[in-house]
Amino acid sequence: MPLSRLDPIDRRILAELQADGRITNVELASRVGISAPPCLRRVRALEEQGFVRGYHADVDSRQLGFEVSVFVMVGLQSQAEADLREFENRCIAWPLVRECHMLNGEVDFMLKCVAPDLSSFQFFLTGELLTSSNVASVKTSLVIRAAKDEPGVPFDILEERIAKQA
Repeated sequence: MPLSRLDPIDRRILAELQADGRITNVELASRVGISAPPCLRRVRALEEQGFVRGYHADVDSRQLGFEVSVFVMVGLQSQAEADLREFENRCIAWPLVRECHMLNGEVDFMLKCVAPDLSSFQFFLTGELLTSSNVASVKTSLVIRAAKDEPGVPFDILEERIAKQA
């Protein structure tokens, strides 16, 4: 379903679910102004169409003992599609890598890693990442603090864009 086919109620449902994935269907229906049965049907349709990819708890990594967060910029020797996929598959398999994004520009990939301590990250860096085939360069930036960590999309900007198009 293209974005233009989402009606205002679908967009409000998505915004509410993004803000609180544990909201009950009855409360969600109330907030978006429809009854519970059609609300549930809409949620299921949005899930089936891929607008909702899943529901997750926002856990505090530091509370769980993961004190180190690092952004890693990786340059590869080859950018052939098979080599890119091979690197992506390695990233998927590495538990410390929480995000992997292919970029254009000076670096090929940006990784977000979390580790319990610096020595655990260093072990991953020197024993796994730097020894991987096709890795040409690695630059790391240790996160000191995060001022903002907002998942999802800004629905208010989406609504403004849609209003301008109407």
